[in-house]
Amino acid sequence: KQWYQRRVAITAGGTRVFVHKNIVDEFTRRFVERSKKMKIGDPMAEDTKVGAIICKMQYDKILKYMDIAVNEGAEILCGGKGVVMSDPELQGGLYFPPTVLGGCTDDMVCVKEEIFGPVASILTFESEAEVISRANDSSFGLAAGVCTKDLSRAYRVISSLEAGHCNINSYNMFPPQLPFGGFKMSGIGRELGRECLNYYSQSKSVYVETGKPWCPFD
Repeated sequence: KQWYQRRVAITAGGTRVFVHKNIVDEFTRRFVERSKKMKIGDPMAEDTKVGAIICKMQYDKILKYMDIAVNEGAEILCGGKGVVMSDPELQGGLYFPPTVLGGCTDDMVCVKEEIFGPVASILTFESEAEVISRANDSSFGLAAGVCTKDLSRAYRVISSLEAGHCNINSYNMFPPQLPFGGFKMSGIGRELGRECLNYYSQSKSVYVETGKPWCPFD
């Protein structure tokens, strides 16, 4: 659920999901199954995993991205259409289900741009060097995650990724002790951690000469 959690209110959602070609079929099957099980509904309910889209403009934007994705050759494996809730109290809301796109390539709009909706695009890769290069081929760099049993590889890959907030074998975990912020077009500065205190402070520089004052005209 971490790929979708608070999907409209969080900017670090996992839009691009790179999966090794040897396991992509099994991964996709499980990913789609779990995405379909996520409850859509009242965001105040404890068992709700996906709430409503923030506004009509954003809702229409997500639908437009779905049309573009299909036209460019992506396959909607689940979701992809708005949901009409059966609960009368929720029927006025704009609900969009967790959506998985298969058959994606790096040049697709749904892969290159930020959708800001519960949408994940699955891409395949073959080598470590390849996936690092492709992952970094983006104007954005807020967050990244690596899932592997090989921690040496995880540290190696994470150190090469151009993203400000990184997770290993998890995603969207934000302990308040860690600074949060992005690289490239994903923002300037950091929230959380000790670094954020700099934005609530003013620095003052004072130089005190205790010896003979220096003068270039002596």
